[in-house]
Amino acid sequence: MKTIFRLFAVLLAIGLLAMTMAKPTRVVFFGDSITQAGVKPGGYIDRLKSMLPAGQFDLIGAGIGGNKIYDLYLRMDDDVIAQKPDVVVIWVGVNDVWHKASSGTGTDPDKFIRFYEAVIKKLQAANTRIVLCTPAAIGEKTDMTNQQDGDLNQYSQFIRNLAKEHNLPLVDLRKAFLEYDLKNNPENKDKGILTTDRVHLNDAGNQFVAEQMQKVLTSLK
Repeated sequence: MKTIFRLFAVLLAIGLLAMTMAKPTRVVFFGDSITQAGVKPGGYIDRLKSMLPAGQFDLIGAGIGGNKIYDLYLRMDDDVIAQKPDVVVIWVGVNDVWHKASSGTGTDPDKFIRFYEAVIKKLQAANTRIVLCTPAAIGEKTDMTNQQDGDLNQYSQFIRNLAKEHNLPLVDLRKAFLEYDLKNNPENKDKGILTTDRVHLNDAGNQFVAEQMQKVLTSLK
């Protein structure tokens, strides 16, 4: 009889282990309109679903157009933490810079850093792994003559510093986009290489971003 109970206990343990191993890693992509579009057919999140190992990841988009870092902070409880994610990918910063010129409602550097740090700490308190991303582009000219290259480089460096300070994985899309454009934009166009309008992704941009995300996500599994 004891042998039967032991066998049952072993089989139960194996079953529970298999269930645990089968649980996919839930990833929430937290950002602005680029991420909002990422869940649509052909978007970078949609593409990732077929690029990552089958059944190992559950990908969720939490992007809202026009969002800046403080918008993310204000809605993170309902839109992210409530989803009980294993990993949160934060991709924000373009509007914090872009809206300074377009509508005068950007985010000052000190506020950007403080809100970003607050987002990180709150997610860490929820026992969530975090991946940071630098903002990719506001214009694709390769000679640093896009109007907001200076600010975009500065805010990207803020994010690099936060990733280093908190020992977090980084998808450095700013660096990756610049390197790609240097190789693929010989005519120094301001759009049309990876973006449709200097900011939002075209087909090539969605594929490129998906590839950058894939590298980091597979390393976390």
